[in-house]
Amino acid sequence: MADIVQVRCIPLTHALRAFAQQMAWALGVVLTVALVGLPPTQATAAPYAAMVVDARTGEVLHSRNADTRLHPASLTKMMTLYIAFEAVRNGEISLDTKVRISSNAASEPPSKLGLRSGQRIAFRYLIRAAAVKSANDAATAIGETLAGSEAAFARRMTRTAKALGMSRTTFKNAHGLTESGHMSTARDMTTLGRHMLYDYPEYYNLFSRTSTDAGVRVVPNTNRRLLAAYKGADGIKTGYTRAAGFNLVASAKRGNERVIATVFGGKSSTSRNAKVAELLDLGFRRAPAHAKLRKPAMPAYVGNQNIQVADGAAGKTIRVSGRVQTSLRPRLRPATEPAENTAPVLVAEASQTTEETAADTVASTPKLDPEILQASVEAAITEAKVVPASAEKPTVGTAVKTFFKGLRPVARPARLAKAETAAEPEPVVVTRLSTSGGRYWGINVGRYTNRYEAEKVLLRTALSEMETLNGSLRKVSKSRLGFEANFLGMSKESAELACRRLQARNVTCDTLGPAS
Repeated sequence: MADIVQVRCIPLTHALRAFAQQMAWALGVVLTVALVGLPPTQATAAPYAAMVVDARTGEVLHSRNADTRLHPASLTKMMTLYIAFEAVRNGEISLDTKVRISSNAASEPPSKLGLRSGQRIAFRYLIRAAAVKSANDAATAIGETLAGSEAAFARRMTRTAKALGMSRTTFKNAHGLTESGHMSTARDMTTLGRHMLYDYPEYYNLFSRTSTDAGVRVVPNTNRRLLAAYKGADGIKTGYTRAAGFNLVASAKRGNERVIATVFGGKSSTSRNAKVAELLDLGFRRAPAHAKLRKPAMPAYVGNQNIQVADGAAGKTIRVSGRVQTSLRPRLRPATEPAENTAPVLVAEASQTTEETAADTVASTPKLDPEILQASVEAAITEAKVVPASAEKPTVGTAVKTFFKGLRPVARPARLAKAETAAEPEPVVVTRLSTSGGRYWGINVGRYTNRYEAEKVLLRTALSEMETLNGSLRKVSKSRLGFEANFLGMSKESAELACRRLQARNVTCDTLGPAS
């Protein structure tokens, strides 16, 4: 009986083993397929890289994998914007130029502004949307407008990168969505951020706006959390794709120190911001308190030269530059030999008087006799006096002793005595300044517990309401209740208008009248 049982158990054991092997193989296939199908951020983390520099000098304060070529994601838009600023400065386009949106730009995936094919929008709004909202459709529209096609613009981007010293960067599009060959490094993007800061400082305030008007709607800043959380942060650009992870180039200023930090491959926006804040702190600890500013050299402008534009592309005719390259000097008039026995040509023809005859005589006289010259001077002095009305003019044939009689001023007649001036009225003393048209008004945007918070609110308010607050003075006044955030030096009308606009956005605002 035992033998029978043993014979039956052996085939069962083999069957179970074979079934287990088949299940293990099938499970392995399923896991492999699942891993292949997962997005990169879920299958494997994006590679990490970081760079920290002293913005004033370019000195490297920290680096890790800084030269590894990685996906830059929307950090790409920094180069798109750099070329847009370059084009405006050199006359290729103006900020108010109306740009027609192509179907290619309108079909870009999010993040986007929501532009429609055929729509026309001012170039300045495309810049704002790309810088603040990180809008892909706006970035593509910028590239197509400046170079005729996105491919041509990508070639211009790569050429500009090489001119800036970004030796390990190549671009394939204007927005930064993942594409083969579209690569950069933490070092190169840090270099670009520093050039953005110092080459076009007039546009840098775009990156510190928590929101902006993009023409079709108001859009929030993708970097607003770091701007609000980190003291001194004022830019620059975020980026994210599944292949790249969460990227960020950030800049912060404290006192005389400014630090730029770059992170590639963050696991989330929160952890990326925390890492950037940690790197900025490290940078401020290592940066010297005082350093001489050494701005990076701006590359030479060449526009779209040496960039092939596709036939039939929109915007094919572009004014490359308004700058004069060479100045053509006028050639001298060829000298001609005067004909023999030719009388000198008179420029102006006067009446046949003694004065004309005298002038001709002077022209034909090689030298002046000193005695005759003295006589002429004396005659001129005499002639300056009142001449009698009965004086007769000599005829044409009369000999002339005075060689020149120019237009000399005649003495004022005695009858035209200077009228006595009336006694000047005494000046009126103004004891109170006018409050109707003078710039003695201001606005208050809140009271805060410390000076830093008040200054921060003043800066953000000035950036968000530049139209009415332009030219006003930001001032923090300390009182027994706290620190007052004020804008001063405004007219009554501009102060009231600014308050109305700020209150419409739920911002606390009160007008301040002139001191009585």
